[in-house]
Amino acid sequence: MASTEQSAPDLTDKETRDKLSLWDRRPDPMAPLTEKQTDSVLEIRAAAENISIPSELPIEDLCSLSSRSLQSPFTATVPASTEDVLLQGFRTLQMESERIETAQQFFTWFAKLQTNMEQDENAKYRQTRDELNCYQEQCDAILKDVCAALDQLDSLQKQYLFVSNKTGTLHEACEQLLKKQAELVDLAESIQQKLSYFNELENINTKLNSPTLSVNSEGFIPMLSKLDDCIEYVSSHPNFKDYPVYLSKFKQCLSKAMHFMKIHIVNTMHNLTSQLTKRDPMGLANADNAFTLYYVKFRAAAPKVRSLIEQIEQRTEKIPEYHQLLDEIHQCYLDQREQLLSPSITSTITELTTQNSKDHCALVRSGCAFMVHVCQDEHQLYNEFFSKPTAKLDELLEKLCLSLYDVLRPLIIHIIHLETLSELCSILKTEMLEDHVHNNACQLGAFDAVVKQMLEDVQERLVYRTHIYIQTDITGYNPAPGDLAYPEKLEMMERIAQSLKEEQMKQTSQESVFSDVQLEDTDGRRNSNVGNVEAARLQTSISPADLHGMWYPTVRRTLVCLSKLYRCIDRAVFQGLSQEALSACIQSLLKASDIILKNKTQIDGQLFLIKHLLIMREQIAPFHTDFAIKEISLDLKRTRDAAFKILNPKAVPKFFRLNSHNAILEFLLEGTPEIKEHYIDSKKDVDRHLKFSCEQFIQQQTQIFVGNLEEFLTKVAALKSMAVQGGPTYSLSQQPWAQPIKINDIVMATYRVMKSKLPSTLQSMSLYLANRDTEFILFKPVRNNIQQVFQRLHTLLQEEYSGEDLQIIACPSMEQINLLLSANK
Repeated sequence: MASTEQSAPDLTDKETRDKLSLWDRRPDPMAPLTEKQTDSVLEIRAAAENISIPSELPIEDLCSLSSRSLQSPFTATVPASTEDVLLQGFRTLQMESERIETAQQFFTWFAKLQTNMEQDENAKYRQTRDELNCYQEQCDAILKDVCAALDQLDSLQKQYLFVSNKTGTLHEACEQLLKKQAELVDLAESIQQKLSYFNELENINTKLNSPTLSVNSEGFIPMLSKLDDCIEYVSSHPNFKDYPVYLSKFKQCLSKAMHFMKIHIVNTMHNLTSQLTKRDPMGLANADNAFTLYYVKFRAAAPKVRSLIEQIEQRTEKIPEYHQLLDEIHQCYLDQREQLLSPSITSTITELTTQNSKDHCALVRSGCAFMVHVCQDEHQLYNEFFSKPTAKLDELLEKLCLSLYDVLRPLIIHIIHLETLSELCSILKTEMLEDHVHNNACQLGAFDAVVKQMLEDVQERLVYRTHIYIQTDITGYNPAPGDLAYPEKLEMMERIAQSLKEEQMKQTSQESVFSDVQLEDTDGRRNSNVGNVEAARLQTSISPADLHGMWYPTVRRTLVCLSKLYRCIDRAVFQGLSQEALSACIQSLLKASDIILKNKTQIDGQLFLIKHLLIMREQIAPFHTDFAIKEISLDLKRTRDAAFKILNPKAVPKFFRLNSHNAILEFLLEGTPEIKEHYIDSKKDVDRHLKFSCEQFIQQQTQIFVGNLEEFLTKVAALKSMAVQGGPTYSLSQQPWAQPIKINDIVMATYRVMKSKLPSTLQSMSLYLANRDTEFILFKPVRNNIQQVFQRLHTLLQEEYSGEDLQIIACPSMEQINLLLSANK
């Protein structure tokens, strides 16, 4: 810094200018300017041309300016001569009064001037230096103060740490003391709390031994709760001193308290029972006051003991003694109820049995309804006393319901009518189990068990009677003459239906004439007339063959029996019975059909069988069950063969062989009987018999109508086969049995038979089957067979006979045959 200050005055102004001129020298500039900087200098120069010359500009600089640079406004300020300039300079230096005459004066003046100039130039630096020195002194004073303050703070910090450590130690000591104090307080409270359970023993003993103690008093329940807490606490701390002694004393107190409660509750119930039995010593009450005697009194007394019973029920899970006490109270309550109800229920059931001695269904319905009410009322009454259920109540109710079962079972096992048994099944299964028990299973659990047992007895009796019914009334049925009076029965019913229809038509025509004459009629009469007409139409539209009364008795009995069994017994049992009943019914129909066939005509027997087989198939279709059963049989054929083989004298030497050909070993291996399983499907059996009967009917009707033509065509076919196999040639028209006149006789006889018997056949089918669709389906194969036979005959005649022979034969055309068949539809 000092060297720079010393070197700067050594450079004169001329040297400075010379060095500055080198900065922008053209050939080799020391500090070349960029194009942008050059443009900026030019812009500054252009702007400086218009600026006035400063007044303080030295004269030397002013003289160096060119005349072009000097503007007119500055000409007045320029001094006139150099002398003026010097005078002005001396005046500025305040030396206008001094004179410089010698060189010594000049040098003195110049030194003085130089000194002034240097002072002027360095004045601001000196001033700045003085200010900085002042600032430095102030900063040093501040720094000294700060150091003193830091020393004070360090001293305070040390003192603070010392005091803080002392205070922390004091706090820790206080906290330890407080913690010990809290532990001691907790220990004292814990000891006091533990001792409180043991101290309660004396208070509880005093209360229990007090002569004025009552289980209904306000302090008994809190005392009981405190006793339970004490027992629970002592039991959970077996490590305490004198634990067995205090536990046994608390148990004694508990036994005494429970004894008081038991005595109170038992006495209350005994008093109720004694009051009711005094009013009715025989235990027999009529239906009007039974509810008052047996339920209202107990319900009125329930609030007296319910609070105690609730306290006992709440404690049964914690203390076993309470559970035992509750069981004893349950037993006492149920014993009293049984003592009251048993005579009344027995007398009521006896009375119902007397009233409905001839109507078993009414007896079962009324008896079961009575027991349903008893079970529901007993459950409701039990809930008045107790809040937790018990199985003993259902045991009591089941015992009471068994009194009804004991009365009804001897009657059930002597019922012989299937209708009564099936109705009993419906009552027990539908009305009782599904309607009552299903909707209230909780209260009717005991009744449910008894009813199911009763239902099993009825079903067992029903199955047994059904077996007997099938054997006696279906398999062993002997038809009366009226049962086999076919087709007379159907013709009679047809005439009755026709006469009813004619009377109805006549009545309808009369009513229409009367309605034309009468102008006004009431709505009610018009509606009744319309209803009568519709009912009559519905009645006349039913064919006699569709009436249940016209069915063969075994068919009617079988279907009625199955309809009654379907919803009464299990499906597996029903399948076995249905198979047995249908098989027996089919055999009875075959037997009746043979009798009708012998006594009447063949078509009557066949249509009778087809009609009833169709009825059976239609009526068993709604039963959603499988009519197939599995039978297991033992096949002893292999055992028999093996026995014959071992008894053969030739097999005796094989008894003693020690190989696989030993006779005894072969008998054991090969003589094992076989177990075979086979299924019997009665529904398919009905279809099989129906199919066979229809095929037999179709075959026989075809034989009746065109049997002669089929015989003739068979002879022709045999003759042709002989000729094809190498026999003699033939001329069919030369055969004695195939002459045109003979064929004419056969054709005419066949045509006459068709014309005479076809209407009666169709009428019989209509009379028996009474269904257009069924008649059409059954007769269609017969019609097709007839058409096929005549078609074969026409083909044969066209191949073997001349036109003259065809005229002699005079065979009806296919159009005539079709017309004859269609005219009799």
